[in-house]
Amino acid sequence: MQKLDLAKELRDNAYPGRGIVIGKTPDGTKAAAAYFIMGRSENSRNRIFVEDGAGLRTQAFDPAKLKDPSLIIYAPVRVLGNKTIVTNGDQTDTIYEGMDKQLTFEQCLRCRTFEPDGPNFTPRISGILHIENGGYNYAMSILKSSDGDPASCRRFTFAYESPLAGEGHFIHTYMGDGNPLPSFEGEPKRVGVPDSIDAFTELLWNNLNENNKVSLFVRFIDIRTGAYETRIVNKNQ
Repeated sequence: MQKLDLAKELRDNAYPGRGIVIGKTPDGTKAAAAYFIMGRSENSRNRIFVEDGAGLRTQAFDPAKLKDPSLIIYAPVRVLGNKTIVTNGDQTDTIYEGMDKQLTFEQCLRCRTFEPDGPNFTPRISGILHIENGGYNYAMSILKSSDGDPASCRRFTFAYESPLAGEGHFIHTYMGDGNPLPSFEGEPKRVGVPDSIDAFTELLWNNLNENNKVSLFVRFIDIRTGAYETRIVNKNQ
C-alpha cells in the first residue's frame, strides 16, 4: 500500500467525520495515537474534549444548547493496564469491559454494529494500542452497514504487528460530505507520523476543514516506559 500524505488526505476531504490515526514515531521510541471529531449540526459542533484521568471524554461546550447526547457524549479514550483504547463512540466502554474479562478486541465488538443514525448509519471505528515489555502492536476496526443497508453489518479488523517507525494508519467514518454521508471504504490508509507530538498536532488540526472541525486529541506513549504526553485542541474555547 502506498504511503499517503496525511495533510493532503485531510485537506482534500471537507468532511471525513471522525478519524483515528495510530502509528509509531520515526525514532521508533513512541507509539502515536490521534482522534478528531467534526460536526455539521449545531448539536455536533457544541462539544469539547476534556481529560478524564488517563482517558478522554466529550462534553457539551454550552450545556443549554445540548439536544440529543446519545451519539455525541462518550469516552473516546480509555486506558486498561498496558492497553489504550480509542474509538468514535460508546464502544470504548464495550471494549474496555470485554478486555477486562479477557476477551479479544474483535470479540468485544461482536455485540456492536454501526450507529443507529439512518440514513447515514455512521460506521463505528475503533483502535487499540498494546505496549508490553518494550514491544508495541496495534489494531483497528470498522463496523459498517452494507452500502447503507441496515439489515447487514460488515465487520473488518486490521492488526499491525511490529509496526514500522515513522508510519501509521488512518481510518475515518466518511469518504466525504454528502446526503447520506458515504461510509469509509477499504483498508486504513498508510500515512507518515512525525517525531514531535506538537508537529503531529499542528499537522492534523491545521489541515482539517476549518468550518467542520471541532476537537482533536493526540497522545505519544513511550514504548520503553509507558509514560505519555497528551495534546488537546478544541475549536470552542
